[in-house]
Formats: sequence, C-alpha cells, structure tokens
Amino acid sequence: MLTLNNSQLKQLEEQLKQLRTKLSAQIELAKPAAATVTLDQTKVGRLSRMDAMQQQQMADSNLQQTRQRLQLVIKACNKILTEDYGYCELCDEPIAFARLQVNPEAGLCLKCQSQQEQ
Repeated sequence: MLTLNNSQLKQLEEQLKQLRTKLSAQIELAKPAAATVTLDQTKVGRLSRMDAMQQQQMADSNLQQTRQRLQLVIKACNKILTEDYGYCELCDEPIAFARLQVNPEAGLCLKCQSQQEQ
C-alpha cells in the first residue's frame, strides 16, 4: 500500500492552507455580487433588469460552488489532523500523490471518482 511520505504530506497541507485562504477571500468578494438585485427605477428597460438578475444568479451559483469546495478543503485539513488524509473514502485505498497535487481536497481515488460520475 502506497502512502504519502512526510515531505509530500507537508506540501499538500501547505497547498490546502493556501487554497482555504484563497477560497475564503473569493467568498467575501463574491457576496455583494450574489446579493438580491434591487430594481433601480432610474435605469430604463426590462433587458437591463433581466441582465442584472441573470448576473446575480450566476454570481450566486459561483458563490455556492466556492462554499462547497471550501467545505471539502476544511474536511481534508481535518483528515490530516486525524491521519486519515490521502485515503479514498469508499475503498480505503491510498489516493495517488499526483491526484492530490492537482486536487488536494479529493476524497476519492480516481477509480472510485470515475465510478461515482457514471
């Protein structure tokens, strides 16, 4: 069974910390754009209101996705503390270091992730 060595674990832990900070900042920046659209009577036209509402919906969707990813990052950080990090949540096999480098919050190995997506 292949496991992460200390150097790899430290590298991934640092990646997760940086990602957590980045995602938290993105959430704070996105909150105003995702707020409910107030109708501005000084702006003329139904299209401008529709455009504003569509932009708000897109911003809200992006905000929700960012919050979900932040939750995964927090979960991964907690797994490091409990020494469960780097193992697939379904099959309990080690997750490849290369996969964790690309997606440090991954909770599933590539095989189980592929099966989940089908």
